[in-house]
Amino acid sequence: MATPNYGYEKRQKELAKKQKKEDKARAKAERKLNPSSQGLMPGDPETDVASLERDPPSIPDEPTKDG
Repeated sequence: MATPNYGYEKRQKELAKKQKKEDKARAKAERKLNPSSQGLMPGDPETDVASLERDPPSIPDEPTKDG
């Protein structure tokens, strides 16, 4: 039976990680060039600071188990 080539497996994982990082950087650059094409719009509640000022996050009335 052949022995596993751990060096090859490690290299493949490194290459996949590098490729994923490059894809992520490329997507980020595209979002920066075209901010309205993808992602959240400035008026979205998740990104809009004014909406947070109108509707602040709620605080539970009862204390939680942790404190």
